[in-house]
Amino acid sequence: MKSGVSPPGDYVNFKSKVPLHKIPIGSKHWRYYDFGPKMVPPLICLPGITGTADVYYKQIMALSTKGYRVISVDIPCVWNNNEWVQAFEKFLDAIDVHHVHIYGTALGGFLAQLFAQHRPHRVKSLVLSNAYLETKTFSAAMPWAPIVRWTPSFMLKRYVLTGIRDGPHEPFIADSVDFVVSQVETLSKDDLASRLSLSVDAASVGRLPLSDSSITIINTNDFCGIPQEMRDEVGKRYPGGRQAHLKSGGDFPFLSRADEVNLHLLLHLRRVGVEA
Repeated sequence: MKSGVSPPGDYVNFKSKVPLHKIPIGSKHWRYYDFGPKMVPPLICLPGITGTADVYYKQIMALSTKGYRVISVDIPCVWNNNEWVQAFEKFLDAIDVHHVHIYGTALGGFLAQLFAQHRPHRVKSLVLSNAYLETKTFSAAMPWAPIVRWTPSFMLKRYVLTGIRDGPHEPFIADSVDFVVSQVETLSKDDLASRLSLSVDAASVGRLPLSDSSITIINTNDFCGIPQEMRDEVGKRYPGGRQAHLKSGGDFPFLSRADEVNLHLLLHLRRVGVEA
């Protein structure tokens, strides 16, 4: 959605049907969508650096019609991974959700694994898309990380947008890029700075108490801002997990290949015993 371009019709329909929730919890402000039957254990969607709760609107609409509950969240302003784990647990407490299944993409996939590692009793399964296990590669590529809090907003936006591969793209991928770029424009300076800080905060995913059979990995085979070797490490870490390879889809397959992604999410939820 470049300047002057109308939002997609299905997104307009989504906004007319699904309310946006905003709640303060301590010093954190949470922005999220929660749609579907409240008695069903939810699938919680965590975006990457450039994402918002809105980027998963196609998953919310598709899965809720099948009887599943989907909660899509913005990552709030947290500056390190310990703070993330504590803040996310408080969020789950506030919305009275105790056990979750998490779908995380890129940074969201990394944060999902950290939460599963440190709060194992709360996470029942994971779906990881274009995710990774450690931050040192990103830290090495961002020597100015110590001053990220004081970096002007326009520079932060320029930096995160350079990580999105520019065209030419086939139409569905081009539309996904346009939509995500439009969402980046809604992010505040602190939103961007804190997410970049999370992406370089020294951390790596340790051993998860989850069995590999509770993990699905969805990766695209064409191009992605997360280096291939980092994504490959995720598959090696969970050799017993279900691996789904999308022939194409770019950085945002949940938008550009929504039907395929939604099918894999449905299969995952059924496999781990979530009954709609």
